[in-house]
Formats: sequence, structure tokens, C-alpha cells
Amino acid sequence: MNRLYGPLLVLFFLVINIFLFQENKALAQTSDTNVPVGQILTPFGEILIALDERTPKHMESFIELANAGYWDSLTFNRVIPNFVAQGGCPDTEEGFTDPKYLLEPEFVPELKHVYGAVGAGRDDNPGKLSARCQFYIVQNPEGISRLDGDYTIFGHVIKGMSVIEQIVRVKRDHTNEPIKPITLSVKIIYKEKAQVEKMRNS
Repeated sequence: MNRLYGPLLVLFFLVINIFLFQENKALAQTSDTNVPVGQILTPFGEILIALDERTPKHMESFIELANAGYWDSLTFNRVIPNFVAQGGCPDTEEGFTDPKYLLEPEFVPELKHVYGAVGAGRDDNPGKLSARCQFYIVQNPEGISRLDGDYTIFGHVIKGMSVIEQIVRVKRDHTNEPIKPITLSVKIIYKEKAQVEKMRNS
């Protein structure tokens, strides 16, 4: 019995190691092919946002706040046809002055305010620091080129611009806030990189 026990034990650990190696390999492949996507659920439907790796700080910030459920008690609070739908923290002193909600801008010449672009809000601070607690989605079909180089673009809508079209046309008050609150539920989901690229280019 003792002579048989040793080889069996070695075989057991060998099988376990092979299994763990294959599992780790599969996980590595998953992390290489899957990318984070912002998912915004609204009363009008789902919006999916491809986050841009060329703005890593803003991408990381969006993921952090989404995972923390930061926006889930907030709304699209500023909606203007032929301009943007803006959500998140309303225009408050906290969002514009609290250091934990401010980010250095990440201007990328190739990332412009085209239809469906997703950017970070800010006030008129001289450093053009982003208020990372706010985000907006460009709804103007022709884009808003005058904002290029002044506000950081960190993503692009790959699904749900029809939802944004509905949102910007709701009844709103004199401050462009919807009369009936448009609630947010912002999560991070993961999709295959090739699928995201296909959706981006469609």
C-alpha cells in the first residue's frame, strides 16, 4: 500500500497542476480578449459606451465610480437638443472643487466631439480639470467641434443613441433639467474586443 501511495500522490498533484495551468491560461485569454464597457440603463432603454484606452485616467475613473454605484442615485440633469445629454453630479461646488472628483485633462487630437462621443464635464477652471462625477454624450449630428481640446473625450456610444435622441426631447425647465427625472443605473460589463470594435464601426 505504501509503495502505491507515493506514485498516486505524485499523479494527483500532477493532474491538479495541469488543471490549474489550463484554468489560468483561459483566464489570461479572457483578459486579453474582453474589454470593459459602460452600461447605462435609463427609463428609455440601454446605452453602451466603449471606453477609450487613450484616456486611461478617465477610463479608470469611470469604471471606479460605476463599480461603486456612484451614479445610481443620480439622473440626466441637463439635456439640450442638438447639443448634449449630461448626467451625473449636478453643477454643484462639490463636483467642481473637491479634489477627489477632479482629473487632469487627457486631450487626444484624434478624439473629437462627434455624434455619440462621451466626455467629462467641468467648470471654467484655467487648468481645464475634468469633474469626473459628470459625463455628457454629444447628440448634435454634426458634432460640436468648438469643444475639441477643451473637454476630455473618453468614450463613444456603441449602442443606444436612439435612447439619447429620446432623452434630449423630453420636457425640461428653464435650466434644461428634465421635468420628470431621467434616472441612471451605470454598470461595467465585459464584451469581446472584436465585438466592441464591430459595434463601434457599424
